[in-house]
Amino acid sequence: MELLKLVSIKEAKEIIEKNLTYKIETEKINILDSLGRILAMDIYSNENVPDFVRSTVDGYAAQSEDVFGASESLPAILKLVGEVKIGQTPPCEINAGECMYVPTGGMLPKGADTVVMIEYTEKLDHETILVNKPTAPLQNIVEIGEDVKKGELILKRGTKIRPYEIGVLSSLGILEIEVYKKIKVGIISTGDEVVDPKEKINLGQVRDINSYLLYSLCEEEGVEPILYGIVKDDYEKLRETLDRAIKECDVVIMSGGSSVGNKDETVKVIKSFENSNIFIHGIAIKPGKPTIIGKIGEKFVYGLPGHPLACAVIFKNFVAHYFDKLRGFEREDFWIECKMAVNYHKAQGRAEFLPVRIKVENGELIAYPTYYKSGLISCFSKSFGYIYIEKELEGVYQGQRVKVFKF
Repeated sequence: MELLKLVSIKEAKEIIEKNLTYKIETEKINILDSLGRILAMDIYSNENVPDFVRSTVDGYAAQSEDVFGASESLPAILKLVGEVKIGQTPPCEINAGECMYVPTGGMLPKGADTVVMIEYTEKLDHETILVNKPTAPLQNIVEIGEDVKKGELILKRGTKIRPYEIGVLSSLGILEIEVYKKIKVGIISTGDEVVDPKEKINLGQVRDINSYLLYSLCEEEGVEPILYGIVKDDYEKLRETLDRAIKECDVVIMSGGSSVGNKDETVKVIKSFENSNIFIHGIAIKPGKPTIIGKIGEKFVYGLPGHPLACAVIFKNFVAHYFDKLRGFEREDFWIECKMAVNYHKAQGRAEFLPVRIKVENGELIAYPTYYKSGLISCFSKSFGYIYIEKELEGVYQGQRVKVFKF
C-alpha cells in the first residue's frame, strides 16, 4: 500500500499558488446586484464627497472670531441675516457680527467658518441671536472632499462588496461595476455506502452529508455550486462524471475516496485524464490528512476526505484559499481569545484544527474541546469554532490563552 507523502499547511498553500494558472472572466453588473461579489477592478472617485462645505448640526453659521469667549454670563450677540434651505445654496454671505441658520447637512454660507449648535444659542428677536458657548474654526462642519477626495482610490480590486461599499458607490454616482463572474464549482460525492438523504437507508449505509455541506460552504464563499450527485466506487462511472463536471465547471470537488485503500478510485481517475497532474496527496493536518489536490488542464480538482469535519476544514483552508487567489481577495480571519478548560494532547507530526465550544465562567470565556470520532457530524452543531494547534506543538494546556476561530 502506498504511503501518503505529507506536506505542511504552508507548503500546500504555496503549491496551490504556484500552480494557479486558470483565469476567471469578469462581468459588469448593477450595484444593487453586487452584494457579496468580488470587485475585479480598482475604483477611483471622479468627484469630491461632499462637493460643498456643509454643517453636521442644526445651528447658526458664523465667524469663529465673533463667538470667541462667549458664555452664558457674557453671550456673543449676532445679527441673523437669513436661513439656509436644505439642498439649496445660501441666500447671501456672512460678514463679521452676522450669522445664518443652517440645518444638518445644509451648505455653509461663504464667510462662515464654524457652526454653533442651536442648543447653545437663544433667539432674542427675529434678527438677534445670543451665543453662550464658543466654537473653534471648522467645528461642526465637513469640508469639501473630507469624506472622499477626487482621484482617491475608493475600492481595491479583490474587495468583497458589502452594503457599505454599495452605499459609497451610490454616493459617487457609480451604479455599475466590474466583478468576477461566479466561480462554478462541481461537487461529486463518492462511496458505495453513501445514499441520497431522500432515500431510506439500510444497515451499513449513511446519508450524503458532504454534498449539502459543500454546497452551503460554496454559497457562503459567493461561488456557484453544481451538484453531480452520488457516484459509487466505480472507476468508469466516476471518470464519466468527473469528465462532465470538469467541462462544465471552473473547479471540481470530490468528497470521499481520497485515502489509499483499494476501493478509492479518485487518484486513478484524475490521472487518467490527458494533461492531468496531482501535486498534493496528503497534508500534515488533523482532520484532513488524505487530501488530494491536482489539475486537469488548467482547472483544479480537489479530493476531500469523506469525514464531514475533515471535509469542511480542508474546504475552509485550501479550497477557499484557491477561490481567494483566483479573485485577488485578501481574507481577514478574526478570532476570540479564550482560556483553555483542559489539557489537550494532539497527534505528533500534524497540525490540528480542534473544534471547541465556549462557555462564560466567572466573567471569562472558556474553551472546551468538542471530542469527535471519524464520521461523526454532530460536533458542528456542538461547537462554536476551532483552535489551530501548530504542527510543532504537543498540544495545549489547561489555563492557556488560545485563539478561537468561528466556524
